[in-house]
Amino acid sequence: MTVLDNRPLVMWEALGVRPAEIRGRHPVVARSHRPAPVRPAVAPLSYRGHGVPVSRTAHTRRPVSTAVSIALAGLAALITLWLGALAQFSGERSAASTGTADQLAVVQVQAGETLQQIARRVAPESPVSQVVERIRDLNKLDSASVDVGQTLIAPIG
Repeated sequence: MTVLDNRPLVMWEALGVRPAEIRGRHPVVARSHRPAPVRPAVAPLSYRGHGVPVSRTAHTRRPVSTAVSIALAGLAALITLWLGALAQFSGERSAASTGTADQLAVVQVQAGETLQQIARRVAPESPVSQVVERIRDLNKLDSASVDVGQTLIAPIG
């Protein structure tokens, strides 16, 4: 064994004890003058148990076989695939059921034109009520009234 550091672990000189006095007995180390915790003068504490309920039933370990682990992992994979397919197909159906196009255009309101007329003009194949609602949502309109020359974002299709 190679000794890398041969310094003493305790600096006996710092404690006021010389190494010659240590032989055959343990040195007395000065204790800190920290006060002991004080408890109020009441009846003594009594502990009944450790306060944590523990089952007294014998517990045996039942290992899970490899086949059961593989079956559970396969079931989790099938559920994940089913949920993903469900989300994919329901997302496509909801976009198709709205009937409004995904492309947007900036249109200017002509004299005497209403939101319904604008909806018919920009998206003739889509349901008018859905296009009007989409125009109101895109432009954050509180009512269906528009002004002449006002520019609006509208779905086209």
